[in-house]
Amino acid sequence: MLEDTYKVKGMSCAACSARVERVVGKIDGIVSASVNLATEKLTIFYDENVVTVKIIKDAIDDAGYKLIEKKVPHEDDKESNNTKIKIMWIKFAISALFSIPLIYISMGSMLGFPLPIALDPMHNGIAFALTQLLLTIPIIVVGYKFYTVGIKALIKRSPNMDSLVAIGTAAAIIYSIYSFIRIVTGDAMAAHDNHLYFETAGVIITLILLGKTLEAISKNKTFDAIRKLMELAPKTANVLRDGVEIKLPIGELLIDDLVIVRPGEKIPMDGIVIEGHSAIDEAMLTGESMPIEKKDGDNVYAASINKNGLLKVKVTKLSDQTILSQIIKLVEDAQNAKAPIANIADTVSGYFVPIVFCIALVTFAGWLIGGYSMEFALSMFIAVLVIACPCALGLATPTAIMVGTGVGARNGILIKGGDALEMAHKIRTIVFDKTGTITVGKPALTDIITIAEYDENELLQVAASAEKGSEHPLGEAIVRKAFEKNVELKALEYFESITGLGVSTKVDGKKVFIGNSKLMEKEGINIHALEIEASKLARDGKTPMFIAINGSFAGIIAVADVVKESSKKAIEMLTNMGIEAIMVTGDNEGTAKAIAREVGISNVIAEVLPGEKAELIKKLQADGKKVAMVGDGINDAPALTQADIGIAIGTGTDVAMESADIVLMRSDLIDVLDALRLSRATIRNIKQNLCWAFGYNIIGIPIAAGVLYLSNAVLLNPMIAAAAMSFSSISVLGNALRLKFFKKKSHLVDKKA
Repeated sequence: MLEDTYKVKGMSCAACSARVERVVGKIDGIVSASVNLATEKLTIFYDENVVTVKIIKDAIDDAGYKLIEKKVPHEDDKESNNTKIKIMWIKFAISALFSIPLIYISMGSMLGFPLPIALDPMHNGIAFALTQLLLTIPIIVVGYKFYTVGIKALIKRSPNMDSLVAIGTAAAIIYSIYSFIRIVTGDAMAAHDNHLYFETAGVIITLILLGKTLEAISKNKTFDAIRKLMELAPKTANVLRDGVEIKLPIGELLIDDLVIVRPGEKIPMDGIVIEGHSAIDEAMLTGESMPIEKKDGDNVYAASINKNGLLKVKVTKLSDQTILSQIIKLVEDAQNAKAPIANIADTVSGYFVPIVFCIALVTFAGWLIGGYSMEFALSMFIAVLVIACPCALGLATPTAIMVGTGVGARNGILIKGGDALEMAHKIRTIVFDKTGTITVGKPALTDIITIAEYDENELLQVAASAEKGSEHPLGEAIVRKAFEKNVELKALEYFESITGLGVSTKVDGKKVFIGNSKLMEKEGINIHALEIEASKLARDGKTPMFIAINGSFAGIIAVADVVKESSKKAIEMLTNMGIEAIMVTGDNEGTAKAIAREVGISNVIAEVLPGEKAELIKKLQADGKKVAMVGDGINDAPALTQADIGIAIGTGTDVAMESADIVLMRSDLIDVLDALRLSRATIRNIKQNLCWAFGYNIIGIPIAAGVLYLSNAVLLNPMIAAAAMSFSSISVLGNALRLKFFKKKSHLVDKKA
């Protein structure tokens, strides 16, 4: 089975996208086919042993559309869109240029505007009608696609929006030509009674061209997220080859190449710093506003900006493997995917245009049978056809998803698809892993308690000197703290690791033991003086390490996996949103409860094996809860997959990121809150769009058919109907673009801090 995405040209509305889905879906070997009208992309899942791309292409071509086999690069896509918009503006300008005098001539006399005698219908009906016909022809020429595409769709029995416009305006033009022939053959009343509808057709085409141009501009803006991500990567890099620095296109870089990155320059590829020290701005990847310090051995990422120092970086990943390229791929996939809520519009769109045709015909026949004139019935017929807007239905969901996922990516929140985006807004229970999610994920020294003649710095110096030979995480935390405080380490005479107990060493001629209470007991050292303090540290989730110097108890150094600064605030904000927080961990119950108390979580499940986390999620789901799992480790992957929404902390493992539905580039739990807020905002936006699209058609079509004329003589002019149709699509796109103003709560928290 294969999954591929292709560009489909020629679609103008939701009826078109529904048609392409139906045609492709009927082909043997196709498992699923999904069309995104906003991106003009077809995503298919198929059996390559049964069906080929040529078969799919032929089926789409036969339906009246065009499959682009070769994937279009984003740079070419951008140029293509810009060129398309320029052409559309030119077409509108030409159409408007001829429509303005057309309206003046056709309606001037009725409005009291002066007309030259040569064009006055009372004196020269033939010139009056002929001039309108000649002014209408250029408008039809620039709007020819409405006819070629619309009529072709009708012949293929898959009418679309262009078909509605083509039939409506063609009816007006044909009737007007009939009236013109009557004038030429001597029926002067055909001109006097205003039986000409050239201006109706001309203005409808002009207004719809304007609407489509504005729609294309708005739609183009929904692609901004992808384009901006693409533009982040630098085009060249300064590479050391054979000891000589040369400038190369990034496409020519190789794994293990050494690149020089000067202050103000962008990192060209993902790599490791092998020389230098600098602050790196990773905001474009993570949404993190503060630069991050980087030194030897630290990872750096393509497109991040070197703020001050000179760095020498070894390339570890090439263009298609970088974090930036992964982000772009995730956003692309999400924008091409459909949310389940889109099925409503898809179902309606498949029947929409044929139903509108039927309503228009019934309207036309009904007014004729009711004794009204041909001109009146024709006006109602045209109004019904041009006010109907399947475009708004087709754009309601994908545009909101495109903007929402793009905004998320810009803020370090990667949402993998429309289904994940929709499900996230239903979440009411979140299960958090402890280590690396709520906590930092590595031990840090938290307390130093001394007795007798030692002060804190002296005890830290002894402990760090003793532990510098240790590879244990707790020992590394002590040494790291000593470096941070610029404490000088003493030389060791020997070092012995005592399994399960601690270490024994000699520092600066002094015999030193560091370890747990069992080590002190084994060596006959009395720790009674600080037993109360040690118990309190343990209750707080910290690990007390006892220190003895030359046989005497000297004090305690406590180490703990500390809680992230934002975790408590994040839990508080989630609780205020009505979301239940549960912490699950393999750690002991005492430590787990201490961490939970600190961040405000009351429901704690401790000493859980990796496989049991997924079982816990299943139990919560069995109780009818929509559950999200937040984690960062390999052992979280099963639970991330089992949850309704898996949320991976981006600083975690690749396995966790691949298993998750949402990936947070920052290791900050407030981004969990922001992901849910963004989901709710996007789904709310989609519902608003669908409500407008359905409501507009439900209200507009009956008005166009003349229901208000029966009660209070209110008619909808076909030209007004055309303007309303264009406004409908633009309003849906404009509403979707409002999501660009989404603000992260983490930004507010950072500012307050």
